[in-house]
Amino acid sequence: MKLVYFSWIRERTGISEEDVSLPDNVKNVSDLFEWLRGRGEEFEGFLQQPEIIRVALDHVHADEPEASLSGVREIALFPPMTGG
Repeated sequence: MKLVYFSWIRERTGISEEDVSLPDNVKNVSDLFEWLRGRGEEFEGFLQQPEIIRVALDHVHADEPEASLSGVREIALFPPMTGG
């Protein structure tokens, strides 16, 4: 599965994208966030307020932490957008 990081998430992790094999217990977005927190302080840092992180699963926005990752090939993580 490909994880793609945008904006200040990319800056904090130092990674723009990576291919990962998720553990079997990572079934939804909430599980993904918990797994990412365990990968180090750079991940834990951007997940201090997980409710502000936006997620797209195969280019479709997922609004719920319970959104399933089953069959998903790409997960994009990005901060809230600002406009003006």
